[in-house]
Amino acid sequence: MEGGIVKKQSGGGGRGMPKGRAVDPQALAEVRTLLGDAPRRRDLLIEHLHRIQDRYGHIPARHLVALAQEMRLATTEVYEVATFYHHFDVVKEEDAPPPPLTVRVCDSLSCELAGARGLIAELKRALGAGVRVIPAPCVGRCEQAPVAVVGQNPVAQATTEKVKPLVAGRKTKCPIAKYIGYAEYRRRGGYRIAAECLAGKRDGEAIMKTLEDSALRGLGGAGFPAGRKWRIVRAEKAPRLLAINIDEGEPGTFKDRYYLERDPHRFLEGAIIAAWTVQIAEIYIYLRDEYAGCREILERELRALQADPPCPLPPIFLRRGAGAYICGEESAMIESIEGKRGMPRLRPPYVAQVGLFGYPTLEHNMETLHWMREILEKGADWFASQGRHGRKGLRSFSVSGRVQKPGVHLAPAGITVKELIDEYCDGMLAGHKFYAYLPGGASGGILPASMGDIPLDFDTLNQHGCFIGSAAVMILSDQDKARAAAANVMKFFAEESCGQCTPCRVGTAKALGLMEKPRWDRGLLEELSVAMADASICGLGQAAPNPIRCVVKYFPKEIG
Repeated sequence: MEGGIVKKQSGGGGRGMPKGRAVDPQALAEVRTLLGDAPRRRDLLIEHLHRIQDRYGHIPARHLVALAQEMRLATTEVYEVATFYHHFDVVKEEDAPPPPLTVRVCDSLSCELAGARGLIAELKRALGAGVRVIPAPCVGRCEQAPVAVVGQNPVAQATTEKVKPLVAGRKTKCPIAKYIGYAEYRRRGGYRIAAECLAGKRDGEAIMKTLEDSALRGLGGAGFPAGRKWRIVRAEKAPRLLAINIDEGEPGTFKDRYYLERDPHRFLEGAIIAAWTVQIAEIYIYLRDEYAGCREILERELRALQADPPCPLPPIFLRRGAGAYICGEESAMIESIEGKRGMPRLRPPYVAQVGLFGYPTLEHNMETLHWMREILEKGADWFASQGRHGRKGLRSFSVSGRVQKPGVHLAPAGITVKELIDEYCDGMLAGHKFYAYLPGGASGGILPASMGDIPLDFDTLNQHGCFIGSAAVMILSDQDKARAAAANVMKFFAEESCGQCTPCRVGTAKALGLMEKPRWDRGLLEELSVAMADASICGLGQAAPNPIRCVVKYFPKEIG
């Protein structure tokens, strides 16, 4: 199915011939060959841009113009989308295309702590002019820092010696490790609950009540109660859609990738259960482009699921991001699924009312759906009883930085960072003393080790100017500086701002310049923080001041 609901909403036809530059006949023929019999709908623009980028290693301007004609769109519409996303290289005729191979080195905080800057310089010297070496924002492998990506092949604990043979052998494809495939998942009892739902053996009201009693909250960062969200969307007029957010671009976060690489059907079953309960017509999965291996797994396993379905399935569509942190914001993700720039929408209306293609949309993080099967199998009390220090549930903590055992650690909600380090991470690295931590990734603020006894959960950190978000915990030692960590994440925000809000677009860049000075201008930084927090329409600009304010409050000696 091509997308029955979408087809009515977003057809590309109906216009006359696009005005502007003439189309190169050869380029048009090449684009038509690449697209084959794929629909030319507006919402598939990003998917079609990927086909060109994958084939040529960049997007020649003549192919961009040809694609615009083939999709019956204005060239400016196609150009603005192609140039919005980091992973599309639009090249004019008069400019030289990039080298055929690109090596990206993550320079976000965990990788910077592990020596990413030096690695970038070494690789540029060692690989020569025939290979493009560029810094990249977080690639979702913080536990493997520093990380280099050769084409789409990630290199853990990267060194020049590890990267050079991959470049020489053009080993650019992401390897796939062993995981629980469809047949094995079914043997282990998978899809039993989904089949019971579709057979009428389960009650939708009872499922929503179980979710409410479990205290499960959205695990993408916002923490909205899952059961309540289901009720809200189900009360809206049909048809309704489900959009699953696996963009996971927050520096420090990699839990979704961890689960996808090991047990992909668990969240797919959760999605089917959600779709049945909320009476969803179609499911859209938005996966970040950096997760090439996960994309191959999902494509393979969706084919297996659809070839031998355990129950009637709703249409399921996998959409590919193109490198934009902002698309982790739910409305920006929806814009991207629709084939547009990932620009957050003004609210109200909320996506539960007017979401994907204008329909009421249930938006969920992948991990939230990952827990559906187990909660329904073991009961609400099982999940709710897992917490610590008065909190409820389990959390998948993505831990990186100066610890012996970084990685995804499934621990009780409400555990403290000191307990997390000692009980799950085997302590600090040798020669390092716990100094500070970021409890919620780049946007969650920075706290000193002296405040390491605060329960890590939703709402427990707010009074300290921080939040847990998606539980990305980055650990700093006495060999690090909180101000340097804050500058690193502010650089990330400045580069990833979509540019829609002036306070965010200008404020993050201005703040970064001030933070790089030996002595911080606290008054001016606070003015910028107020403007960004109060006048930005989405979480990027609103949360960008958190690291500034935390350093000023908790680490005043570092800033003069």
